[in-house]
Amino acid sequence: MHILFAGGGTAGHINPALAIAGYIKEKHPNAKISYIGTAKKLEATLVPQSGYDFYTIDVAGFQRSLRVKNIGRNVSAAYKAVAASVRAKKLLKQLKPDLVIGTGGYVSGPVVRAAQKLGIKTAIHEQNAYPGVTTKMLAKNATVVMLAYPEAKKYLPQNINCVTTGNPVRSELLKINKAEAREKLGLDSRPLILSFGGSLGARKINESVAELIKHHNSSGQYYHIHGTGKVGYSAFMERLSGVKLNKDITVKEYIYDMDIYMAAADIVISRAGAITLSEIAACGKAAVLIPSPYVAENHQFHNALALKNAGAANIIEEKDLTGELLIKTVEQIANNKTLLKAMGENALKSAIINANERIYDQINRLLAN
Repeated sequence: MHILFAGGGTAGHINPALAIAGYIKEKHPNAKISYIGTAKKLEATLVPQSGYDFYTIDVAGFQRSLRVKNIGRNVSAAYKAVAASVRAKKLLKQLKPDLVIGTGGYVSGPVVRAAQKLGIKTAIHEQNAYPGVTTKMLAKNATVVMLAYPEAKKYLPQNINCVTTGNPVRSELLKINKAEAREKLGLDSRPLILSFGGSLGARKINESVAELIKHHNSSGQYYHIHGTGKVGYSAFMERLSGVKLNKDITVKEYIYDMDIYMAAADIVISRAGAITLSEIAACGKAAVLIPSPYVAENHQFHNALALKNAGAANIIEEKDLTGELLIKTVEQIANNKTLLKAMGENALKSAIINANERIYDQINRLLAN
């Protein structure tokens, strides 16, 4: 069994591929795993660290806004696309995989398309509730399209083979329950608010969370753990200058033990990346979601909407986000135990916690035919 993955640019495209690859290796230790990505993005670090053979193509995304400076970029991107297709075809002929799995990002396009032209079976894993451009282009010729959200199917052609598998969730998140996590952190029965804006941080979230912390710092009603991100820590602490934080509030640059904090939390405040939302759902947490307005095709808003429609989350768009609104939204949930419990239960009902098994089953079906 030789499975080749193509995807990259962001962790949201790379981590699902690595999770699937890891599960395949658990089931088939002798399986060969290869990966095609770009040399300058995150996959160039993460994939070799995971022990898989890594190959590169040079590809860039097209700029959609018709600005003068983007003309040159798009000419360069077009040239790279042609060269990437030639390089991808050459690699596939050399590696001879049984199946190519695309997990998104510009790099997956030339690889999956070349595999389809060569008659190699292809699968696509779409993490978002609104499919990306690459998925839309490749779906009609894919052997199967695996969806994280059933809502995504309505944006794709009706005649393609779609299955809902969910997003792979880190196994450690499923191994610890809330009571164990809270005991480990030394927490009593008061609600725990967990907030973060990503590894680098999100300025607007940091600004609003700072106001939230100031508001409830002296009340002793809640625990609160906030991850500022590497870029935002200093600015965040400046906003809290003159405020003596009580012992129930913790500010970190980066939250390393996310599995423990996520399990222990009652309310999560975050962006609406696909993998983050799958983890929130799998852990059964009420959420206040602030979708990033800076991602392609407004993916995060569609992801957040899926959780909101399930009765598990409130959405605040970044353009509307203020400290006052965040305080009001959090307190409406935290001070209503019935609502807080219902949102957590609804999140868990919407979760697909056996995504790895579902994806593995699809891979076996493809290879058996």
